[in-house]
Amino acid sequence: GAARGQVQGQARGRAQVLAQADTFFRVPRGRLKLRRSPDGRGELIFYERPDAAGPKLSCFSVTPTDDPDGLEAVLAQALGVLGVVRKERLLYLVGQTRVHLDSVEGLGDFLELEVVLTEEQTVEDGERVARQLMKELGIEEEDLISGAYLDLLLAKGESGS
Repeated sequence: GAARGQVQGQARGRAQVLAQADTFFRVPRGRLKLRRSPDGRGELIFYERPDAAGPKLSCFSVTPTDDPDGLEAVLAQALGVLGVVRKERLLYLVGQTRVHLDSVEGLGDFLELEVVLTEEQTVEDGERVARQLMKELGIEEEDLISGAYLDLLLAKGESGS
């Protein structure tokens, strides 16, 4: 509602609408997920970031796949599935920040800021960019959550699988 209007006012161009289903696998550190898109393709994504409220650095690796079903079957057999997160994401670009308006099945609506750092920028620079945009969008510190959508679903007893 209100957040969407605020974001649209600052964004370059229209939102990209993305339907995403993320299957998370059990791994000893970080998170490993297979993201499926409606076109039948997928991406295997590994990332590490602290489960803390507020801006944080996220390091990730991505590889595309044309066979998400086969890949999911092998990974599920080898590692086990933690859960599935299904969402519709509206993606806006505001300066160097990817703004995600997510409608998450079983959880509700969320806004996520992803500041894409340049080679020259530090984590602190990224935090400054994020906090400035939070201020402009009227997002307060107490509005922030820690953890990932999967953690929230698991805490509710819904793994989505």
